Amino acid sequence: MNALRRGRLPRTVRQGVGIEAGRQAQSVRGGVAVTNLACQVVTISRCLGAGGEEIARAVAQELGFRYTDEEIIARAAREAGVSPKLVAEAEHTPGLITRILENMARTPLASEGWSGAAMMPANTKTDYASLIARIVREVANEGDVVIVAHGASIPLASMGGLLRVLVTGSEGVRAERVAIETELDASEARKVIAESDRQRRDYLRRFYDVPQELPTHYDLVLNTDALALPLAVQLIVSAAKGE
Repeated sequence: MNALRRGRLPRTVRQGVGIEAGRQAQSVRGGVAVTNLACQVVTISRCLGAGGEEIARAVAQELGFRYTDEEIIARAAREAGVSPKLVAEAEHTPGLITRILENMARTPLASEGWSGAAMMPANTKTDYASLIARIVREVANEGDVVIVAHGASIPLASMGGLLRVLVTGSEGVRAERVAIETELDASEARKVIAESDRQRRDYLRRFYDVPQELPTHYDLVLNTDALALPLAVQLIVSAAKGE
C-alpha cells in the first residue's frame, strides 16, 4: 500500500521507463520556451495510479536533477520536532496538524529565526501550510530538482525557471492499475482511487485554499490512459528544454 500512496504503477507497467541522465534545460511557461533561462525546477503532481512517481524519477535522471518527495517531509519534521511519519500522516489527517503545531510551540527557535511558538496561537491550518510551503520554496531555491507532490506547483507558481506538470488519468484505468498492483477486486480498487482523489482535493483546499484544481494550475497536463510512460517522460523533458 505504500506504493499506492505514492501513485505508483504496477511493475509490469513501469518497465522501460528508465532513461539515461543528464542535460541542461530551458524553462517553459504556458507552453512557450523562455530563452536564456535554465529550467531549474520541475514540479510533478500526480493522481494515484497514473504513474507520476515513475515518470518523475525518469525525468530527474534525464535532466540530471535530484528527485525529492520525502525530503519535504523530513525537513518539515525536523523543524516541527516530530517524526517524519507524523508529518506525512498530517498531510491527510487534519487533526494531526494541531498536534504538530503544539509541539512546534515547545520547540526552541530554529536557526533560521523561526519557531512554532512565534506563530501560536494563530490558525493551525495556515501555520502548517506555511511550513510546508516554505520548505517547498527552500528546496526549489536550491535548484536542479524535480519536486513530487505536496501541491508544490501552487506556492511556486510565480517562480521563474519552473515547469509545472500534472500526471493524471481516468478513474477506471487508474483503478485497473491499482487492482493489478494490490490484488484488490475492481470494486475495492475504485474505492481506493475515489478516496485518494478526495484526499488530493481536500489537501489543496486545506493547505492552499484552492477550491478546485484546474488545468491552468499547470503548464503541462499528461493523461497516461494511453500515453506510454517513456513518452510522457520525453514530453516533460522536451518542455523543460523548450523544444
